[in-house]
Order: sequence, then C-alpha cells, then structure tokens
Amino acid sequence: MDNMKRLTVAIAQINSVVGALVPNADKILRFALQARAAGANVAVFPAMSLTGHPLEDLVLKPHFLEDCGGEIARLAVRLPPEMMVVLGAPQRPTDPGARPWHAAFVFQGGFVRGVARKIRLSRVGCDEARVFAPGSHPTVVRVSGSAIGIHLGEDSWAVQELPCKALGGGRLDLLLNLSASPYHRGQVTQRRAAIAAIARAVDAPVVFCNLVGGQDELVFDGGSFAMAPGGEWLARAKRFEEDLCIVDLPVRYRAEDVQFAEADVIELPELVDGTPFPQRSWAEWPDGPEEVYRALVLGLQDYVNKNGFRKVVIGLSGGIDSALVAVLACDALGPERVVGVSMPTRFSSAETRADAAALARNLGIEFREISIDRLFQAALDELGPQWPGREPDTTEENLQARIRGVVLMALSNKFGWLVLATGNKSEVATGYCTLYGDTVGGFAVLKDVPKTLVYELTRWRNARQAVIPQGCLERAPSAELRPGQKDTDSLPPYEVLDPILERYVEQDQSFDQIVRAGFDPMVVRRVIRMVDGSEYKRRQGAPGVKITPRAFGQDRRMPITNLYQERL
Repeated sequence: MDNMKRLTVAIAQINSVVGALVPNADKILRFALQARAAGANVAVFPAMSLTGHPLEDLVLKPHFLEDCGGEIARLAVRLPPEMMVVLGAPQRPTDPGARPWHAAFVFQGGFVRGVARKIRLSRVGCDEARVFAPGSHPTVVRVSGSAIGIHLGEDSWAVQELPCKALGGGRLDLLLNLSASPYHRGQVTQRRAAIAAIARAVDAPVVFCNLVGGQDELVFDGGSFAMAPGGEWLARAKRFEEDLCIVDLPVRYRAEDVQFAEADVIELPELVDGTPFPQRSWAEWPDGPEEVYRALVLGLQDYVNKNGFRKVVIGLSGGIDSALVAVLACDALGPERVVGVSMPTRFSSAETRADAAALARNLGIEFREISIDRLFQAALDELGPQWPGREPDTTEENLQARIRGVVLMALSNKFGWLVLATGNKSEVATGYCTLYGDTVGGFAVLKDVPKTLVYELTRWRNARQAVIPQGCLERAPSAELRPGQKDTDSLPPYEVLDPILERYVEQDQSFDQIVRAGFDPMVVRRVIRMVDGSEYKRRQGAPGVKITPRAFGQDRRMPITNLYQERL
C-alpha cells in the first residue's frame, strides 16, 4: 500500500463576538459548508470560536455554559457529516462548583466524537488560569489511518513539556493548534518560531488556526498558517480579516497500532474525500507601520460595531494625536460615521484651528466648532473667589480640558455617539493628561501607542493619501492651555522619553539598568516618578487597543496605593 496520503484541511479563521452564541454558531456552520464545497475533509476553527474570547467571568456562569452546550448539540447535527470539524468552546465541569475547561470539540457524522482540553493555560493577558481548569492529557484523533494531534494555544509553545512530549517520536501525521493569540508587535515572529519548533519536534505538519477580530482592548490578528515538519510555510491566511484557507497536506500512512500512552485517543470513522483543491492559499502579510495601523483599525472598528454605536465623536485640537484618531476612525467606520469637534479658547492658535478644519475637510467628516471660552470664563468667575490672591496654575489649565470633556460627553449623551479619547501611551504613562478632561471617552485608540510611533503611523498614512495637514506633523506638540505652552515644558523630548518608557514599563528594567543603557540619571529618575505617581489616572481611563507586548491594564497591574520606591 502507498505509504503517503493527503488530507485537505480548511483553516477557518473567523471573527467571533463574545457571548453571541447563535450568530457565532451560524458563522461556523457557514464556513464549514464552504470548506466542504472546496473539497476539505478536515475543518479547524480557532480556540473559543463558538463563544468569542476572552470570556473572563462570563464563563463561570452555569447558564452560559448550558447555552454553549445547546449550540454544540445543534452544530453536531448540522455540520457536514462527511468531514471532521474541530472548534473551540468551553466545556462544562462534571462537578458542581468546579471550573470549566478550555476545550476543542471534535465533530463527525452528526455527533461530538470527543473533546480535547487545554493544558498550558495562559496567565497573562487573557488570564485563562483564573477561570479555567487545566486539562491533564493532550488528545490524538485516529481517522482514516492517520493520527492527528490537537493542541490549544500555548500547548504548542514548549517542546519539552507534556503537551508536546506526549505527541513526539514521529508518530503524528498532523498537529492542529486552535489558538486565540492576541496581537502585539513582534508576535508573528514569536509564533513562527514556536510552531516551527513543535513541527520539528513531532516531525509532522502543523496547522495553526488563530482567531481574528477586536475584543475590548485585545486585537486577534488571524495570520493562520500551515507549516511543514521542517518549519517551512505551506499556506498562510490573511491578517486582520476573516479568511478560509485551504491546504492539501501530504501525510504518512500510519499503522493502526501506533501508541500514545500519555494522550487521550479519539477514534473516528473513515473520512470521505472531497474534490481536490487545486490552488495554494497564500496571503501577503503587512509589517512595520502598516501592521500596527491595521491592528488599530480593526480594534476600533469591532469595538464600535460590536457595541452598537452609530457614530463616534472626536475633539479635534489641530494636533497630531487627534488627527491620527480621526483618520483611523474614518478608515475603520467611514467618514459618514465620524464627527469632529474643535473647542478653542483664548489660548488656541489660529494655526491649530485652521488645521482642525482642514483635516475635517480632507476627510469629509461632519465638523463643528464650539468655542468654550465663555464657559471657561464663567468657571473662572465662579471659582476665582474661592482662591483669592492665588496665581494661575494647572488648575486653570485643567478647567479647560474638563470643559472640553463636558462638551463631548453632552454630545455623546444627546446623540448616542461614542467619544474617542485621543491620548497616547507616552502621555498616559507619565500622567501628562487631565483626569475627567482629555482622558474622557469610551475608547482610547492610541492608549498603547507611544508618541514617536504616532508620528511614524501618521507619516505612513499620509504617504498613502495626504489627509493630515503638515502643520500637525511639523508644529511642536502643545496642549495650548496657556500662552506659549509646549509638551517639552513638562516632559523630556519624546525621542528620549519613549525609549525610557519602553524599558521601564514593558521590560520592567530598573533605574540602574536604564542608566547603564546610556540615559541621563536625572531624566530617568523624573520619568520613573511620573509613571509611578500616575497609576490612579490610568485606572480610571478608557479601554484602548493593545499593540505592544505589555500594555497598561491587564498586562501591567500595579497597586494605586504603593509606597515602594526604588533607590533612585
């Protein structure tokens, strides 16, 4: 008998909405039928594709798990019976009060044939270990003379640990990895290295199927692929959008008596071959600024659409941050769903006012100019007697920012628009923002984007279509809350600040380590104190898109009341 055969695998990279069980199940069915029509006899969906991800404490609700079980039963009788379908969903615990499992369900012939459980639960970002129980053994499916292993996410990340070692020894024909791996810069390189290592360890092709779409602060970028045993690409799905990637995989014909002592084994009836797929699925992947830009667009688009907002509103200052947010919003939603509002005071320059209006014209968005100077003066008149003889300070500056927040929230309340905050990571990190002022908003698109990257993204987007006025790029950044104000009055230059923040916030380097890297000790000391003293502001800020390896929020959780001080 010929010792080689082929499996036609459909990698169904879908955008699931957390909690939308029926629509998600309908999408799974639709993609499975398309896969069968394309000739696939195996279809694999991402981790938690039935429920969306991360579920957080929603997965601890017994009635939610019961409803998941109902949709799994419905899918079992509707999925194409001739093919093997594997999809991710939570599995109800067998004991009351126990935690559920992060699982993959295997369907064929109108039945759920078995369940694989994730062993290496994530403890950062999604923090699965808090709500799920770990599995104890990896799973192998025996079907049509082949042995197909199943991993979930991090199960494939460490070749020396149980999920990988139990399937090694050259006994597998194929390994499926169902993943919900969030995006950050550099993640593609890490994934490729991890999957190449496991492919070589099990000496078999690996199919990596990743979730796509935005969920609160996370963006799942897709980028699913098939990889040969030696680590070479066999097929690649698109990034930042849904895709159905079909790949023909040559697999060795295995004897039925190959043993997997440390794995759970599921036995399936013979697969029915489909029509051979004649093409190779291969998508070009963005990188550099385009990759980050597309992640921001997808995160914003899904947050707005999945939460049912018709329009967004942005305070346009004439600066680069609000300009980039406006362009991102137009690319994500269309200009007809974006409103820009300029809110000048006596300190606003003619140049910034003109640039805000020019940006709105270039984008074709609705534009309103609402002067807040009279509101500001009224506040000064009412509050001034409370502090007689005191010189103006940041109190008066913050009043302007907070009045702008009031105006934006009034428009939000009246029309149901979502306010987009425009602060960047450099400002959020150092507390260079006004609580209840420019921090106001329902979603903070640039929350994890350092200021230097804001400039890089703006230049990249303007190279495609020059919509952001050059003044936004060339003018020294300023909050324009007092005469002649510049950001550098309060902060180090951004080209100095951002590398220090990356080392302190994302890499957890100490004062001494940062100074040894060549930074001025006085500047480093100042930055560390600003970061440590601003946790209370960050805790009250809006969610925003994660694009760095360690974003504020779930990735970096620091106490607000914190008297530890490194010896600076």
